[in-house]
Amino acid sequence: MCHHRRVVDLAIIIPLLRRPHRIAPLLADIEAATDVTRCDVLFVATSDDSAVLAALTETVGPDHPFARWVKIRPNSIGDYSKKINHGYRITTAPILFLGADDLHFHEGWLDAGLAPFADPRIGVVGTQDLGNSRVRARQHATHSLVRRSYVDEFGTIDEPGKVLHEGYVHEFVDDEFVETAKKRRAFHFANGCVVEHLHPSWGKAPWDPLYQAEPRRMQAGRRTFAARRRLWM
Repeated sequence: MCHHRRVVDLAIIIPLLRRPHRIAPLLADIEAATDVTRCDVLFVATSDDSAVLAALTETVGPDHPFARWVKIRPNSIGDYSKKINHGYRITTAPILFLGADDLHFHEGWLDAGLAPFADPRIGVVGTQDLGNSRVRARQHATHSLVRRSYVDEFGTIDEPGKVLHEGYVHEFVDDEFVETAKKRRAFHFANGCVVEHLHPSWGKAPWDPLYQAEPRRMQAGRRTFAARRRLWM
């Protein structure tokens, strides 16, 4: 499951859940748009997600040149956050990308995403997802890069050493992450770093049960966000 550690600029962390069909195309997509000598890809799966584990076993063998995978126990709340936080703990690259299984990486994304970190004050770099209206307006980011030292030192608004707060079912965790970075004056939006979100809301993927459960999850996420927002506002 693990290969020898390489010295790389970036660890791309991809939480997986019930979409085994996305693994091989996503890996090919990353390889096509990215200098993979500079990156590691870490897939984080759930231990009871048998179809995903089978697809990972088939696609990401122990000798894969730039990708590996691990699994954590199932979580009904905070599954995405816990997978990202686990990836942060077990990787060593100085920059992390907070990924997902429904992304399309555009040519040049890596250089455009890493460039703002030349400013030591920048801890979080937002990417252009070509879907969300707030992202298109450069006010928000659904998927971001983050400096490891930023997480080590500051973490979430109240938890150093955590990338994301684990109390969100799923949605709104990115809102807290970006708003916290803005509050710290550590956020930069990199419009040239295009990591397209292949979401059915923009007609870029079919609706599946996970997407269909989004409105219900949004209600819970909105409540958590509202309760925590006073911590940084």
